[in-house]
Order: sequence, then C-alpha cells, then structure tokens
Amino acid sequence: MLSFPALSYPCINMATFGFEILEEDTHFCLLTQHTQAIPMEFAGKLLQTCSTSAAPRKLSDMPQPQRVISTRNSNLKLTNMGSRNQWNNEYSGKLTASGVGERWREFQGIKNWEGMLDPLYDDLRDEILRYGEFVETAYRCFEFDTAAPRYADCVYESESSIEKVGLEKSGYKVTKSLYATCGIQLPNWTAKIPRWMSASCSWIGYVAVCDDAEEIGRLGRRDIVVAYRGTATCMEWLENLRACLTSLPSAGGGDCMVQSGFLSLYTSSTPEKPSLQGSVIEEIKRLMRRYKGEPLSITVTGHSLGAALATLTANDIANAVNDPPLVTVVSFGGPRVGNKNFRRQLEKTGAKVLRIVNSDDPVTKVPGFVLEDGGKNSRRRLRINGLSKWMNKMVYAEIGEELRLNSRNSPYLSDRGVATCHNLRTYLHLVDNFVSSNCPIKTQRREY
Repeated sequence: MLSFPALSYPCINMATFGFEILEEDTHFCLLTQHTQAIPMEFAGKLLQTCSTSAAPRKLSDMPQPQRVISTRNSNLKLTNMGSRNQWNNEYSGKLTASGVGERWREFQGIKNWEGMLDPLYDDLRDEILRYGEFVETAYRCFEFDTAAPRYADCVYESESSIEKVGLEKSGYKVTKSLYATCGIQLPNWTAKIPRWMSASCSWIGYVAVCDDAEEIGRLGRRDIVVAYRGTATCMEWLENLRACLTSLPSAGGGDCMVQSGFLSLYTSSTPEKPSLQGSVIEEIKRLMRRYKGEPLSITVTGHSLGAALATLTANDIANAVNDPPLVTVVSFGGPRVGNKNFRRQLEKTGAKVLRIVNSDDPVTKVPGFVLEDGGKNSRRRLRINGLSKWMNKMVYAEIGEELRLNSRNSPYLSDRGVATCHNLRTYLHLVDNFVSSNCPIKTQRREY
C-alpha cells in the first residue's frame, strides 16, 4: 500500500491563515483552506508571518483503493527495440491475454471513452487507479519539510531511487525529474522572510517509461507517463491566485488563452533550471527517438495544480512533437485551465482529456466561471458597462470528458470537508467504488 509521508510546517501557525493541518497517522497530512477564508488574505499573511506550529487533528479512516499492478517478472527488462518487426516478434503473442492490450486505444480515449464511463468499465477503472499511483509517488517523493536541506526538491537524488518509493512493481522506469519555476517577482522587502517561503523553483514530478516486457505485453504498447503533484509551496499558491486568462504564446497569442499562474509555472525558468515546458518536451522527444517504430502512448497525469499542468503539457506534446502518438490526460481534481478557444485547439491536436471530478470539490469549480455558448446575445451581455475585456479574461471552458463522482455517495467517508473532498486518496476511493450514475457506489466495498 502506498502512503504519503507526513507534511511538516514547523515554522507556521496555519490557523493564522484560516488553514488547518490534517493528518492520518503514518500516511499524510493535507494543508487545506476553509471555505470562508479569503485567498488574498492567505497570500499576504503567508509571506509575512512566521510563528509556531498548529497542532494537527486526525482524518477519519479512508478505505484504500485496490492496487491494480499486475503480477510480473520484475527481473525481465527490455532494451531498446530497433524495429516494429522486432516488437511484433516479441510481444504480439502476449496481446490477446489482456483486455487492456486489445483495446488500449479505447482506454486511452481514442473514442472519447464512449460507453465506458457510465457505467464505469472495470478495465478503465483499473487504468485510472494505476495512473493515480504515479501521482501518489510524486507526492511521496517531494520534500515537504521546510527545515530539510532538500526542501521543495525531490527527497531522492537519483531517478532510480524514485522507482523504489512506489513504482518498483509497476514495470516503469523513471527517466527524468521535472521542476517548475514561479515567475512572480517578489518585492525587495520579502528578502527578510524565511528563504523557504520564497522558494521559486520546486520539484513537480517526473517522466517514466514502461520498460518491463510483461507489462508492455499486457498494455499492448510501450507507455510513457508524465506525473505531476499538486500545490505544495508558497510561491505555487501565489501562482494559483493569478486567475485571469492570458494568451498562450505557443498558439500565436490572440484568443487562445489559459490561466496566467499555471502558464507561468509551466514556462518560467532560471539560469540553473530550464522551464518545465522545455524539460518535458525535450525528454518526450528523446524517448520517442529511442523507441521509434514501436506502438507508443503518452499519458500525462496529475492532481490539482498537477492536473492543470498536465493539460498544458498534453497540448504542447501534441503540437511540438512530430507525428506524436496518442496523447492522453488523466486528471484528478483539476481546476479550469483555459477558455473555449484553448479547448478547440486541444481538440484539433487529437489529445484526449479525462477529468475525474468530485462534485463536492470546490477546486474543480475555479478559477473564473463558465458561460454556455449563447450566440450574439450572450456576447452583447458581456459588453454591458464596459466590462467585456475584464470578463473575457475570467470566462473559462470545461475541457475533455468528465467522470463525475460525489463523495456524499460514499458511506465510508465520515469527513466530507473541503480537505477530504479534494484529497487524491478520496478520488481514488471514489473511482474504485463507483458503479454508475444510477448506482453511484458499490453496496459492498472490496477488502484490502
């Protein structure tokens, strides 16, 4: 069973900011905002206040999702295959043994998951949970302790160590660590605050590739995964608050717009660290050259902030890579990312997006607001009192296909606060027990 290390904020009394620390024994604690708290108040106080730690309280027991990693020979490693014929000779005989291998393009969204979400197809459920494990690993590998020398970095110095935390039985090998940089320029007075509060560059996730022969055979292709964690640092919180839309440079600017803060984290760089955008595209191109001629898929997955970055990454991969394979986003509890012109561009690239949404999770309802297409009349309404320009920077669009869940339907969740509703493990629990909209939860949960 995977678990998160407890997050430690020893220098902050988070109650001052309208926050609370939640902890579940040896698993993880989640920093969450009360619904009545004002984000800008939090941002200001977070950069100015330093005091003692708040006492944690317990999260109620939450059932764990069943692990879906199949039994495989972990010693069976696969080297680069030079041709499609070599692929066919080694793996074609294994594909008939797995429903996933036979229909992997459908599970990756080639038909927009038609008929697979309601009721939820069991093999698709297992694939969603499997990708959720990659995101869990990203959380586990992040150093949350502000007193630690490697704060905001990966706990482990080598990619091979990351695999031992949660991927040792997955059949995947980590090939690159990824970093995101905040583009906000802080005023001079912030030089007096603790350095960890103004840490602008942080480890955000990793790239991994399936290199286990048995797992490749089960999946029906070699899968490349990009996994992102959610918000963890003060500077990332500040970027989250930059809710206005801004033009997407890779789309030539204009009407294709995305959230300012997400784009900043994705494209900003430092002299020491390249941008997240540059790093992930470079690594994807390298892996595609190495495994040229093989059936490939690229899956980008993330939770919360990581879900937003996953959407931007998929759009870039589909646009920047020559003859890209099927690119799929599996996002958990993600906020809105862009406007309807961004959605149209993403759809044109052929990238597929599956958003797993908890109806009780407020993060999935921000930033901005969504307006249904209403033709010329709705456009006229936006121009009332000269607010059109400002309003257009706050009008978002929902992107991709949606698997909608509801934590209120689960009898196993005694705490239904904001923290629990946005918790990644809540999402995995709901996916694991969801049946259909007519039967939202299994009458008997599986024993783990």
